[in-house]
Amino acid sequence: MNNLNFFSDYLTATLRLAVPLAFAALGGLYSERSGVLNIALEGMLLTGAFTSAAATFYTGNPWLGILASLIAGGLVGLLHAVLCVTLRVDQLVSGLAINLVAAGLTSFLARLVFSGSSTQQLPGIGTITIPGLANIPLIGPLLFQSDFLVYLLFILVILTTYLLFKTSFGLTLRAVGESPKAADTAGISVSFVRYIAVVTSGCLASLGGAYLALVQVRFFAEGMSAGKGFIAIAALIFGRWHPVGSALACLLFGATEALQLRIQALGVNIPYQFLVMLPYAIALLALVGKLGKSTPPKALGTPYFGENRHSD
Repeated sequence: MNNLNFFSDYLTATLRLAVPLAFAALGGLYSERSGVLNIALEGMLLTGAFTSAAATFYTGNPWLGILASLIAGGLVGLLHAVLCVTLRVDQLVSGLAINLVAAGLTSFLARLVFSGSSTQQLPGIGTITIPGLANIPLIGPLLFQSDFLVYLLFILVILTTYLLFKTSFGLTLRAVGESPKAADTAGISVSFVRYIAVVTSGCLASLGGAYLALVQVRFFAEGMSAGKGFIAIAALIFGRWHPVGSALACLLFGATEALQLRIQALGVNIPYQFLVMLPYAIALLALVGKLGKSTPPKALGTPYFGENRHSD
């Protein structure tokens, strides 16, 4: 029974650690499927974490915190879209700049808002327990005794898969990411589709930040995203820009992080630094193994100029 409890706790920890990665990866998927490279996921996660914590800190209502994170993430996505789609700034540079600004600005604002680099314990959003099903060994607590954001993530993965591959919107999004010139010729506004995709990307990634601040640790601390945005990008590539594949990759990386935490808790004689680097090393190895096998959208990272010529 102890082994069963240990394994159940390990699976629960895996899911909790994978959720922010999966929200960010799902957000990155929308952006990159439209052809806009989104290195800014790290900054979007951090922005979502800060705004959700700040709004919850002042109102005492975590639901308003989640709403605030959605708005802030959407605005960061809008900024990235303006820079990349309208101004045609190099998409890699735009993403890195947003990450740097988010890191510095949230650190500065945290000291103003919280009178320190972190908050006190924040009120959580609680768990939703499905009677009967929650008592199933192993998977019961994992799938049927979770918080709202976990259930929302499950729904969004299914919904995104359906939207991408079963609807005209998904066909349009993929067409813009594969061949914007052909999409433009067919009467599709490439800029409009990319704006929608990148703003959606910001909103989804910010939910990952809200989960970090309001569920996983229930406080805000400087730099608490800790590279998770980059791991989400690795999961996106590893999952071949598919919602289900990316979510499963996030579970793999979450399992790795949960393992290193468990090993530390057991007091195994392994250098601490090695354990901390383990999730990032696994992400790197996963990427190396996928080189040449994952095919990104053909127009990813490439600005489109055609619409200006049509309007002249």
